[in-house]
Amino acid sequence: MNQHQLSVEAQFRPEVLERILRVVRHRGFRIMAMTMAEGADAEKINIEMTVASQRPVGLLSVQLAKLTDITHVQVH
Repeated sequence: MNQHQLSVEAQFRPEVLERILRVVRHRGFRIMAMTMAEGADAEKINIEMTVASQRPVGLLSVQLAKLTDITHVQVH
């Protein structure tokens, strides 16, 4: 199983984390590690996560970027 690290910047809303977790699960990825911290702007959060799957990580990053409250997704 391949592991990938992603950085996600999003608006600070109660439902954002639920939406991210749902997309990760629906795309067939498993979260191995995740941290969340308040961004420089109090209205944003930064999420660092390590995911694992046999599927290409591009499938996940494109879908995460489509979420309305996500401002930036980067694959490391």
